[in-house]
Amino acid sequence: MKSITIKGSQRESVGKKATKALRNAGMVPCVVYGGDEPISFTAEEIAFKDLVYTPDVHTVVINLGGTKVKAILQDIQFHPVTDRILHVDFYQIFDDKEVSMEIPVRTTGNARGVRNGGTLRIVTRKLRVKALPENLPDFIEADITEMKIGAKMYTKSIETDNFKIMHPENTVICQVRTSRTAIVDEVEEEETETAEGAEGEEVPATETDDVAAVKE
Repeated sequence: MKSITIKGSQRESVGKKATKALRNAGMVPCVVYGGDEPISFTAEEIAFKDLVYTPDVHTVVINLGGTKVKAILQDIQFHPVTDRILHVDFYQIFDDKEVSMEIPVRTTGNARGVRNGGTLRIVTRKLRVKALPENLPDFIEADITEMKIGAKMYTKSIETDNFKIMHPENTVICQVRTSRTAIVDEVEEEETETAEGAEGEEVPATETDDVAAVKE
């Protein structure tokens, strides 16, 4: 997984007045949990641009004047009117300890059912996974190429070599739904024609049938 660096300064005063003064100066108060004790620090609001305003996910290296802390974003609070960042919580990670994180799902390919007029519906856009930090993926790939109209893709279909998906195997990722413009799948048409042809074939008479007809 890609990582970004945020430069910050450790906070000595954590009172309401000090916090308000920091925000007025364009700084964001932050806390890192998960270590021996919480670490309070501040960083410029613009430093969070590549972490917050993006569909991608990243691990974070917090640089506190020489001391570097690896973490992931845990929670973020926005102002209800201005949408400015008010507070950010991080969770410290370690190379030898597994961590849980929500990873975006990215579909690849052109679904067969969509080519036949169906519509693709994304049901689950993010999946929570558990892995060592070095094995966290940037995204989870879901190949939809062979999906027909009416088909659903479940989490059990996803390859997970170095991470574990923390959802039931029957969790639906996406499905191809029918529509008014949808056409019958070509393979299904061929199978239907074959079945109808078999029903219409005449069965040749046997010798036993011929003898029975003479006796009558």
